[in-house]
Amino acid sequence: MKIAIVGSGGVGGYFGGRLAAAGADITFLARGAHLDALRARGLRIISPKGDVHLPSVKAAGDTSEIGPVDIVIFAVKLYDTESALAALPPLLGPNTAVIPLQNGVDSVATLTNAVGREHTAGGTCYVSAVIAEPGVIRHTAMDHLIFGELDRIRSPRLLALREACQPAGFQTTLSDDITLDIWNKFVRLSVMSGMTAVTRSPLGVIHTDPELWSMLQMAVREAMAVAHAKGIAVPESTVDDVAKAYAGLPPQTKSSMLEDLERGRRLELPWLSGAVVRIGREVGVPTPTHGFINAVLGPHVNGSLA
Repeated sequence: MKIAIVGSGGVGGYFGGRLAAAGADITFLARGAHLDALRARGLRIISPKGDVHLPSVKAAGDTSEIGPVDIVIFAVKLYDTESALAALPPLLGPNTAVIPLQNGVDSVATLTNAVGREHTAGGTCYVSAVIAEPGVIRHTAMDHLIFGELDRIRSPRLLALREACQPAGFQTTLSDDITLDIWNKFVRLSVMSGMTAVTRSPLGVIHTDPELWSMLQMAVREAMAVAHAKGIAVPESTVDDVAKAYAGLPPQTKSSMLEDLERGRRLELPWLSGAVVRIGREVGVPTPTHGFINAVLGPHVNGSLA
């Protein structure tokens, strides 16, 4: 099985690196200093689960250098989606599946419009990882990859991907309802991203402050209410589930949006708390906590480096 990683940052670099270390045929699409480092020194993952150093990896700056593959892991930042979509055609063979591991709930529809439903699967993941420096991925917490076909069948292509993932050392789920899984992640991540970024603090600070922890739980309830109004059966236990999950994470855990904010980069805010607010308005659900997060972070959405 040939796999292309389109977007080789924290998410794509981590899962792609673990797969490559397990023997999978992986090619990383990257750019700039990160691409140069991958070509010159390979990929290094720093992780509490054990470090990995791949002295040599396949890395390309253009998809025409890669050609058709079986699976495309589409993990670019949401604000880079349009330019990345234009690069997909050389990767597509008759049975290629493009799996978005992007935040938010819009990626499946965007990919379907761009490459067709036959090439689009659904995906999401739970992982805290960033590019620490070119060629180096720093993994902090979580590593769960979830994917599934949009029509809920267990296709040969995704069964083969699950098999390739099994020796890679991260949790893998072949989903029977990927739309629900994407929304479950959206409810959780919109809250974690928004709360850590708006407080400029890792998760431990929020967990130990009663007012901030209460605010986080209110934000979960708002996102759940939006999901329910859209007809998505996010479990009623989600508030308690999120509280338990986040309380169990390392206190230094940061969202990628906080990492981007600290580095002066563009933010995925419009697809996270901004999307909760937008969809909430569409379905008549008030979202004051996410509205506050969206308003306070709004001046930083284009980053100081833009």
